Amino acid sequence: MRTKFGVMLAGFGFLIAGTSALAHHGFDTEYDASKKFTFTGVVQKVEWQNPHMRVYVDVTDDKTGKVTTWNMEMTSPNTVRRQGWGPKDLVAGEKVTFTTYGGKVVETRGSLVSIKKVADGRELFVAGGPDASVPK
Repeated sequence: MRTKFGVMLAGFGFLIAGTSALAHHGFDTEYDASKKFTFTGVVQKVEWQNPHMRVYVDVTDDKTGKVTTWNMEMTSPNTVRRQGWGPKDLVAGEKVTFTTYGGKVVETRGSLVSIKKVADGRELFVAGGPDASVPK
C-alpha cells in the first residue's frame, strides 16, 4: 500500500512538473519571424506585470484613418528595469516608434523588439524576437 502511494505521488509530481515546463512558450509558438513591422503610434497603456510586460500602442492608418491597437509582449518587468527604465518612463499618450514581430494567429498581438519615444528619440527597450539570443 505504501509503495503504491509513493509511486502515485511521484507520478503526480512528474505530471505537475511537466505541465509547468510546457506552460511557458517559445517565440515560434506565438510569433512569426517573417512578419516584422515598424510603426509610429500613441501609447494606450503599459502593463507592468509578470511574467511578461505588455505595451498597447494605437496606430492610425494615414490613408483610411482607421486606428489599430497593437498589443505587444515584452520580457519581464525585472529585465526591463535592468535596462534602465521604470513605470514613469513610458506612459499613455506618448508618441512612439516601435518595431515588433507579428503574431501567428492575431497579427497585431506582437513580440516587441524595440520602442523609442518620438519626442526625444530615447530608446526604451531593445530585446525580444528570434535574434535576441544570437551573440553579436
